[in-house]
Amino acid sequence: MAAELSAGLIGLGMMGRHHARVLRSLAGVRLTAVADPGGDLHGVAGGLEVGASVQHLIDAGVDYAVVAVPTTHHEEIGLALADAGIHALIEKPLASTSEAAARLAKAFADRGLIGAVGHIERFNPALRSLRSRLEQGELGEIYQVSTRRQGPFPARIADVGVVKDLATHDIDLTAWVAQAAYRSVSAHVALKSGRDYEDLVAISGLLEGGIVANHLVNWLSPFKERTTAVTGELGSFVADTVTADLTFYANGTRDTTWESLAGFRGVSEGDAVRYSLGKQEPLQVEHEAFRDAVLGDPRGVVTMLEGLATVRVAEAVLQSAASGATVLL
Repeated sequence: MAAELSAGLIGLGMMGRHHARVLRSLAGVRLTAVADPGGDLHGVAGGLEVGASVQHLIDAGVDYAVVAVPTTHHEEIGLALADAGIHALIEKPLASTSEAAARLAKAFADRGLIGAVGHIERFNPALRSLRSRLEQGELGEIYQVSTRRQGPFPARIADVGVVKDLATHDIDLTAWVAQAAYRSVSAHVALKSGRDYEDLVAISGLLEGGIVANHLVNWLSPFKERTTAVTGELGSFVADTVTADLTFYANGTRDTTWESLAGFRGVSEGDAVRYSLGKQEPLQVEHEAFRDAVLGDPRGVVTMLEGLATVRVAEAVLQSAASGATVLL
C-alpha cells in the first residue's frame, strides 16, 4: 500500500462536511474522491469533482471510503465497496435492520477488509477515561449505567426514529464502557412531532453480570444534554460528553451520628473529583483509529459485528415498545 492512503467520502451533508474537514487534516491520508447525488450543498468538495454515486469512489481507486449517507442506503453502498475491495467506515447505525447489518459484516469479513462503524462516543475523552478507570477497578463492582441524551429535533434526520439514530449511541457506549452485553430490554416510546417515527424513548435494560441500564432519549427538549452516569460499590462516575468532563463522586467514609437520617440514606456523600483530560476532537480520534486499522492495527475501531449487536438491541427496544413486553436478547 502506498505511503499515503487515498480516501473517498460519499455523503456531503451535515455529517459528511465534518468528515471531509477531518480527512483533509489527517496525516498520511489524502481525500481524493467525493460523491453525493444531491450535490455539494455545504461547499466541502474543495475543487474535487462531485460524483453521483459510490461508483465514482470505486472508479477513483480509493484505498478506503467513509460512508455518511442516510441509513437506508448503508447496505447498498457498503456492499458495493466490499465487492470492490475497499475498506469502509460507515456512519452509525450500521444499517436499518439487523439482517442488513449482518450482510455488511459478513461481506467485509469474507473479503478480509476493514469494516467499521462510526460510533463516535467511544472516542470521547470522558468516556475513554471512564472505561479505563472501570477496567482498573476504581468503581469496584458496577451496579448501573444511566444515560440521558436529549435535545431539539435535528432536521437532518428523515429515515429513522430516535431509537436507531440517537439511542444507538447510548446502547453502544453502555455495552462498551461496562464491557457487558445486553441481555434484556423494556421500553416505551412516544410520537409527538407528527413524523412517522418515534421521537422519545425510555429504555430499561439488563446487562451481563446483573448490571442495570436505563436510557432517556428524545428530540423534544429545548436544551442539549449528553450524560452517562455509572454507579458502583465505591461511588459514581458522571461523564458529560458535550464538554468531555469526567467527575467521580466517592462514597463517604464518615459515619453519621444522626440516627433518623442514617436509617434511610444508604451510602453517604464523599469527595468529588473532576479529572483533567486531554480533549482531542472525537471525530479526529475516530479517523486516526480507522486509518491505523487500514494500515494493519485494527484494535481501535468499532467493528461491524459490534455495530450489528447495537442494531439488534435497538430492534429489541422497538419490539418491546410495540408489544409492551420485556424482550430477551
